[in-house]
Amino acid sequence: MNFCAAPALQTSERTNADPGVKTLVAQVAARVNDMPHPVATLHTEGTLPHEGIYDRSVEAANELDLMRDAALAWRATSDDRFLKLVDRFLTAWVATYRPSFNPIDETRFEGLILAYDMTASALPVKTRNATMAFLTRFANGYIAQVDAQPRPLKGNFANNWQSHRVKLIAMIAFTLDNRKMIATAQRLFVEHIGDNIAPDGSTRDFAERDALHYVAYDLQPLVTAALAARRHNRNWLNERAANGATLTRALDWLAPYAMGEKTHEEFVHSTVAFDARRREAGLPGFSGPWDPKNAAELFHLAARLNGRFTPIALRLAPKPPAWLAVCLPLPAR
Repeated sequence: MNFCAAPALQTSERTNADPGVKTLVAQVAARVNDMPHPVATLHTEGTLPHEGIYDRSVEAANELDLMRDAALAWRATSDDRFLKLVDRFLTAWVATYRPSFNPIDETRFEGLILAYDMTASALPVKTRNATMAFLTRFANGYIAQVDAQPRPLKGNFANNWQSHRVKLIAMIAFTLDNRKMIATAQRLFVEHIGDNIAPDGSTRDFAERDALHYVAYDLQPLVTAALAARRHNRNWLNERAANGATLTRALDWLAPYAMGEKTHEEFVHSTVAFDARRREAGLPGFSGPWDPKNAAELFHLAARLNGRFTPIALRLAPKPPAWLAVCLPLPAR
């Protein structure tokens, strides 16, 4: 069962398809002959734009999103050109990339995972086997890293970094339908909810960074992991940790800020020096009041788990990102 629920469109439906579907298909069609430029390493964490390999990493990671979008376009149209693009890019990336197991650098691999998830049954056997092996090594490396840590987990094994680790592990586990890995993903998800979220719904990152930017960055990968689980009939939104915390409670904690009922000045009391560097560099969002629109994708994802988050999502953005509208369309209202 795939992460994306989008059905294939019948020929008669394509002319009347949602504008978002048409837009995404047109965007991918314009790049259908692109060639991949995979890299062995991505690194953006802890660096500013134009430092080190930041810019090259962002550019390369855009290919991971292209794979996802091409898989969605293929799902919608059955156009073999889109499947060939996915095949070409998957083959190149899994042969080239060497995981660093830095979840901030590698979080965008969700695009590659989704691309494989949607196309696996139609891919050449060689591509399928190489990608399965790559994803298995990728997830098992993260699992080994986490399980080697002393308990209770601390530092970046208890904050937003761990949210991104859990997302990658869960998405791969459900994509591969690996029962042992699924059990591990669920264990790590529940453990992290307890480590990261207080019973009132506030997150560890909010306490450390004094920023709603990091609350959204913390919760979005957990919602994505819960969506992967939901497609396999598991309800992680309300999984309760030993301290009584749930992902639902954390989303409810953020909701008044997203609705504009509360405001927050960002990063004023952050304990992390890098936040001051970004503020001094003038990067948007690292000073001044938090912009609720920065949580639009988070709440559009959450709305796919529970309809009560839909009004918040629609207030923040009338339409979700194109990929999400195609991947998980909301029921007609």
